Amino acid sequence: MKQLKIIGTQNVAGVSFTGIEGGFGEGKKAMLVKEIAEIHNRKELHINELIVKHLGRFRINTDIINLLNYKEFEIVVNDLGLKASNRQKYVFLLSERGYAKLLKILEDERAWEIYDKLVDEYFTMRQALDYSNLSPELQMFQSLFKTLANQELEQKKLQQEVKGIREVVALSSRDWRKDTTSILNKIAVKQGGYERFREVRRESYELLENRAGAKLQIRLVNKQKKMALEGVAKSRVDKVSKLDVIDEDKRLLEIYLAVVKEMAIRYSVDVSELKEAN
Repeated sequence: MKQLKIIGTQNVAGVSFTGIEGGFGEGKKAMLVKEIAEIHNRKELHINELIVKHLGRFRINTDIINLLNYKEFEIVVNDLGLKASNRQKYVFLLSERGYAKLLKILEDERAWEIYDKLVDEYFTMRQALDYSNLSPELQMFQSLFKTLANQELEQKKLQQEVKGIREVVALSSRDWRKDTTSILNKIAVKQGGYERFREVRRESYELLENRAGAKLQIRLVNKQKKMALEGVAKSRVDKVSKLDVIDEDKRLLEIYLAVVKEMAIRYSVDVSELKEAN
């Protein structure tokens, strides 16, 4: 087992953390769970609990090291202030392979957003290997291995997208006004900010009109005229919106929900809290 070397603060994808080499081999990069927790907006205790629960999936000294189990790492633990009390049991350090395994346990959106950058800009930020001297057969296997690794990563990303689609499909007609407004707000933020909300809402109406073959503005005016003829107060008439027009037509509502779901998927917005609320 190699000694640890602190290589200073690293910055990848706008995230700063302590760079470490060693532990898993000379020159090999590693990451502390404390840093990983911050990157993924999780509590260190929560990450430790997940690791302990799935410890059988990790190879000790290859994927993961508990620094508190080795006296030779005591100086690093003290220098970085990693041990909060004598009762503390774990200060986990993960290799690139260990971090990849942890991703499979976390399965969160943030994980796949930053994975590529961490691998490209941190874990593999070492002297490039020269494969030109390998035999043609070995070069072929090296290329095949790289292709398979990329395919596995893409498959994981696809699984996350499918998971997001399932959550979007959970959108129901029970709280449809609140939920669709929340989704359109998220799309607006992705497009530049809340000030884009009206533009996004207008897009949703246009998609609805094209699919349903209906003109919401005409229906809105007709509804307001009818309410006025029935003696409804002008203040109430003025408050009627296109959403009220959609609400009173079951077919329009079903089409509008489908439109907003498709927009959520197309713009890749996170709707997990809507699923929890439902």
